[in-house]
Amino acid sequence: MAPPDPLIGRELLNGQFKITRKIGSGGMGAVYEALQPSVNGKVAVKILHAKLANRKDLVSRFNREAAAMSHLTHPNTCKVIVYGEDESDGLLYIVMEYLEGKNLNQTVRSEGPIPAPRAIPLLVQACLALQEAHDKGIVHRDLKPENIFLCHVGGMKDYVKVLDFGLAKVTEREMRPGSMVLTQEGMVFGTPEFMSPEQAQGKKLDARSDIYSLAVILYEVLTGKLPFDAKSPMEFIQLHVQKTPIPLSQRVPGKHFGPELDAVIAKALSKDREERYQTAKEFADALTAATPKENAPSTPAPVASAPAPMVVQAPAAKGVPHSFVILAFLLGLGVMAAVFLLKK
Repeated sequence: MAPPDPLIGRELLNGQFKITRKIGSGGMGAVYEALQPSVNGKVAVKILHAKLANRKDLVSRFNREAAAMSHLTHPNTCKVIVYGEDESDGLLYIVMEYLEGKNLNQTVRSEGPIPAPRAIPLLVQACLALQEAHDKGIVHRDLKPENIFLCHVGGMKDYVKVLDFGLAKVTEREMRPGSMVLTQEGMVFGTPEFMSPEQAQGKKLDARSDIYSLAVILYEVLTGKLPFDAKSPMEFIQLHVQKTPIPLSQRVPGKHFGPELDAVIAKALSKDREERYQTAKEFADALTAATPKENAPSTPAPVASAPAPMVVQAPAAKGVPHSFVILAFLLGLGVMAAVFLLKK
């Protein structure tokens, strides 16, 4: 039986927040649910593992990054309420808004690939949140479906919140071009399936790296598959750098998305970042313009090799039998003949 979590029941900031249960954990820290008695509400508290809190350089970087996150105000960004270091034991924490719903990874696993008319607006919301971050000099660096959360807000089912801004900057070591640097957890920094080519090569990153990662996320959300077939994380890294992605409409037999969306995804997945969309807003606008209609067919209609002969036929009056039309025509001829004979 696992020992009880010592953080359950702990209070932060002189009782402003009280931790009640663990929501989840990862290599760098854990997320807890906490009560905020002053407003009778709930918050989420992210706490870095103690072994990282002992690193003074990481404490300094954590504070700088948390400060940057706290200044992000876009409604599609998870709001940071307060952050700090507990004086009693150096515990590092970030208190954030509490979200209810599922992340994109959970959504696709439970529901399957998401149709483009629903999926694209989700990624557009994420793009707009990222645009504000990029304008403030913050690059996410670890975008993946788990960091895009679909929550329920004011009756809206698909309201996006982007999570974990800047945390990757806090926990990574400096990466030198041409070298593969590992974190203390022994993992390549970032998530290999969603890394940009420049991130996989250890180059300096900018906003266009996030745009590449967003395109990979959308590709997987639409098809249920990644742009490459790989058997290991290291193979994914290699393919991001060296191989052209499988075109979107060729990934799943019989599933087509239209040439416009195919072209948008292909551009966002360019190996050369100079050839990608240069801003998240530009990518969002291109996605919106390429969104298929809700009632559009999933596969293109077959095109005939040559036009069929056209036969023009005057329609009969609605509701009048064809036999009645013929009889009237014959009677008309008879009347005309009678008039002709009388004139003679």
